[in-house]
Amino acid sequence: QVQLVESGGRLVQAGDSVTLSCAASGRTSNIYGMGWFRRAPGKEREFVAAITGSSGTTSYTDSVKGRFTISRADAKNTINLQMNSLTPHDTGIYYCAARRAGESDYYWGPGTQVTVSS
Repeated sequence: QVQLVESGGRLVQAGDSVTLSCAASGRTSNIYGMGWFRRAPGKEREFVAAITGSSGTTSYTDSVKGRFTISRADAKNTINLQMNSLTPHDTGIYYCAARRAGESDYYWGPGTQVTVSS
């Protein structure tokens, strides 16, 4: 099993920045990719950003391109999500996810709340 713990969620005002972190532990060998999803109030969980492979290829949903940056932290098996120019539409629970090579299922963290007030 892989355990994921997110941190950094908080209440901010529109235009502010927040950095989320996710640390993986347990069976972290062969983790192929890690990423972030979010669930806005009353909506389905949606993909936000991911970083995969040894080269660190990144991908983003269109609504966050140019504002959010996903990266690998210096600490092993830890990723960050730098979120700039936040809007109320970015409000939601942000979940970290990880996937090991050769496995189809994702591992999930419990989530961290980000609330952006207008």
